[in-house]
Amino acid sequence: MSGSAASYSRTPRTTPTRYKDRATWEQDAVHAILDSTYLCHLGFIADGAPVVLPTIYARVGDRLYIHGSTGSRPMRGAKGDQGMPVCVTVTLVDGLALTKSAFNHSINFRSVVAHGTAHQVTDPEELSVALDALVDQTVPGRSAEVRPANAKELAATAVIRLVLDEVSAKTRDDDANDDEADVDLPHWAGVVPVTTVYGTPVPHASTTVPLPAHLRDFVA
Repeated sequence: MSGSAASYSRTPRTTPTRYKDRATWEQDAVHAILDSTYLCHLGFIADGAPVVLPTIYARVGDRLYIHGSTGSRPMRGAKGDQGMPVCVTVTLVDGLALTKSAFNHSINFRSVVAHGTAHQVTDPEELSVALDALVDQTVPGRSAEVRPANAKELAATAVIRLVLDEVSAKTRDDDANDDEADVDLPHWAGVVPVTTVYGTPVPHASTTVPLPAHLRDFVA
């Protein structure tokens, strides 16, 4: 990092070519987006071709932990000291900006793009922290309320680590912006907000305990 300790370094890969004013390298802004969701897309090269896979992740400090199975291509590729070059993206959709012209339609969003070399987590203590974080990233407090993974499950599970260094965020939080020539056209224009809503938890038939506090708080 350079300059302010609270910002990531700008690089050609983390500097957008369009709408640069929507980008930020501030750590707090990047972390806020990463902490708001749990689904990412992991990009890497396999057999000379690009591959992008959806998976879950968690942030712990300046590290992203990404979940997978021991037999998956990215987990195998990240083994060893050399690691695996990756690109991780996270996107949240906040609204549909509908304009009077088809061309000017847009989306309000928050996104993060991180580049770097991922390594498989092999230290047992770090792996335990990462696995708890992956559960809690989805539902905060959940890892303390369930049985931890046993030896057989751990043998089938892999986690890769990406240190946040070459990373930026980009957002759009704006109105439906029409060209001046289109403002008086007789069409509806505006923003349709988009939110994620969690419904009432439905217990499994084997569940005999009341809804735990962490889950009540989560869906409230």
